[in-house]
Amino acid sequence: MLGTRPDAIKMAPVVHALRNLPDLFDTRVCVTAQHRDLLDPLVRFFDLQPDYDLNVMTPGQSLGELSVALLRQITPVIAGEQPDVVVVQGDTTSSFCAALAAFYAGSAVAHVEAGLRTGRTDHPFPEEANRRLITCLARHHFAPTELARERLIGEGVPESAITVTGNTAIDALHWTLPRAPEVCEDLLAPAGGHTILVTLHRRESFGPPLEAMCDALLTLARRTDGRARFVCTVHPNPNVSGALRQHLDGVPGIRLVEPLNYPDFVGLLARCHFVVTDSGGLQEEGPALAKPVLVLREHTERSEGVAAGATQLVGRSPEAIVAAVMRLLDEPATYERMSRSGSPFGDGHAASRIVDALARRVKPLPR
Repeated sequence: MLGTRPDAIKMAPVVHALRNLPDLFDTRVCVTAQHRDLLDPLVRFFDLQPDYDLNVMTPGQSLGELSVALLRQITPVIAGEQPDVVVVQGDTTSSFCAALAAFYAGSAVAHVEAGLRTGRTDHPFPEEANRRLITCLARHHFAPTELARERLIGEGVPESAITVTGNTAIDALHWTLPRAPEVCEDLLAPAGGHTILVTLHRRESFGPPLEAMCDALLTLARRTDGRARFVCTVHPNPNVSGALRQHLDGVPGIRLVEPLNYPDFVGLLARCHFVVTDSGGLQEEGPALAKPVLVLREHTERSEGVAAGATQLVGRSPEAIVAAVMRLLDEPATYERMSRSGSPFGDGHAASRIVDALARRVKPLPR
């Protein structure tokens, strides 16, 4: 089951690993299309071949309306297929609703990327609540790290139900990197300058926090005076795109671009100097490519990166953001230390571990 761009990226390696064992698994892919425009190119790129496409999104849909639509459309799919296990990823509303529908139907739920926590149900919103609720419903928990495993055990999940696998995002990244095209040169900073990749889209940042981040980028564009180019991908949510275009469009040193397809994005990530983001996935992907990541959030569910020194939790105040960016630009030792910290999020073989565990654990349920 997948619905968003991150779902597709992180589930693609699992889907292909399952399909590579047709004698063990009769695999079906259901796409909710929670992110229609962002999802479709990934479905084609990873050759996911959906068996079901629910196309649930409508303009201006609230989280409540989305949840109702998801449950209404996922339920008959599960009733018709009667799966022994429904595999969901991460913390999206699609994943939570699929897990709930599977639980109601008596199918086992397998949770990929289990055990991530910030400890705050409003950061990120609604993802933190979604992943906690999926944990309550899941029978099989695939934790990306030992810390995620420890969190699950602390919440009462039996150790026998948990497998530490690494993160499937690293599988997808390693597979995509040799297939990534050359980045268009006009996106990159001129010779001698640094390209800094920026992504901002968190729901809890809408309004004044996002405006404060834009203020920080304006200050940085002036202060770096041509030494850096901030390439900022514009998420299609109007709460994000409206603010970014209002404050940053046309500013020298800042380049706003429409969301890149995944291989182009990987190509840009590989060539950038470092990353400034409020994303979750980039906290995993950046360290895997030796790119320091500045996290513009108050809390992170990926504290392993912070502990390793590969990422820095900066917060959302303009002063802190400017100071952190300038430090990476002006202090080569700081940059080298972060870029050489290594990745704590896996070795690119998470999907095979997940499928091996499913082959051992999943038994057909009595019908």
